[in-house]
Amino acid sequence: MISTVDALRLWSSRWHAAGKRIGFVPTMGALHEGHLSLVRAANERCDATLVSIFVNPTQFGPGEDYAKYPRLLEQDLELLKTVGTPEVFVPSVTEMYPDGFATNIRIGGVSELLEGRFRPSHFDGVATVVLKLFLMSGADVAFFGQKDFQQVRLVEKMVADLNVPIEIVVCPIVREADGLAMSSRNRYLSPNQREQALVLSRCLNRAEQLLLSERINDARQIQRDLTKMVQTVPEATIDYIAVADPKTLQELDLIDAAQTPEVVVLLAVKIGNTRLIDNRLFAIDP
Repeated sequence: MISTVDALRLWSSRWHAAGKRIGFVPTMGALHEGHLSLVRAANERCDATLVSIFVNPTQFGPGEDYAKYPRLLEQDLELLKTVGTPEVFVPSVTEMYPDGFATNIRIGGVSELLEGRFRPSHFDGVATVVLKLFLMSGADVAFFGQKDFQQVRLVEKMVADLNVPIEIVVCPIVREADGLAMSSRNRYLSPNQREQALVLSRCLNRAEQLLLSERINDARQIQRDLTKMVQTVPEATIDYIAVADPKTLQELDLIDAAQTPEVVVLLAVKIGNTRLIDNRLFAIDP
């Protein structure tokens, strides 16, 4: 396990000196099968795999769950042993943000929509910490899960705009047997809330029916239909339900396969006090 930037750079330089490729999986810990799937993908495509575990304070807004976010380092390290022997970077807050730190990465456009409306400073914190981790690690390939769809678009935009020499690989969402997308925050849910949370995946199934079977092209009609589904759940509160262009994340009014051959449906819903996100990408036949 590595805890300092200097040690991480030394580790990275040794692999690169040997002509090897480094795969990188950034996490905030409380690992689950979704994270492990990213590590497996990195193992398959790269010679060395690095996993970071860092609960990043700058991406949490006032009143969010930074203080109570699950920190399960020993359990995480045991889980990582089941997927080979990745190197693990576990920095302190002061290692990442030393005294006098005053730099912030802000990405326009995609960061201002959806999550950006409800968590105004969130993506600034994400972009800043991810860029720092890319630069510290010297990784060749970084692996992200599709569940954080908007975050992935943000990282891709940052990498392109700033000419960061790293490849971004997006891996499929990993779900529980009943369809709930795996998330570190699922552990906050009571048994009853856990059952209510299935409304997110049911909404995505309904979206698939409307888009692909019924060929509904009115995006606002689909949005209204899904909203009604969520409103039947006692403890559910909607932040957003969006039918959007997967490249720009601009919400659509009408779906035209000639203009938008793919559509993404994104949801952010609170079940009680636990905020969950999910999404699904659909290819629209002409």
